Amino acid sequence: MPHRRSNGPPAKPPHRQVRNFRQRYDDLEARRADLVARVRRLSEAAKLHPGYKRALKLLNDTYRREKLAQRLAVLQAASWLISLLEGLTSFI
Repeated sequence: MPHRRSNGPPAKPPHRQVRNFRQRYDDLEARRADLVARVRRLSEAAKLHPGYKRALKLLNDTYRREKLAQRLAVLQAASWLISLLEGLTSFI
């Protein structure tokens, strides 16, 4: 019968490797360093764009203020903004 539950034992969720705080912190710092390097490599035209300062603010001030759990979201926002700046200035 469809939608019938089996009486067997429930399936185990996949085993996740638990990383400690230091490993997560180091991974985020490495990712941040990569993004800072991407920002520094932008062209002069991109450095004149207002989004350039915002990307630096995200990677420095905002990133440092957030807790570890929110830092990944800040890095994702900065990555998106840097990609946008790279795309905008590639036409100039």
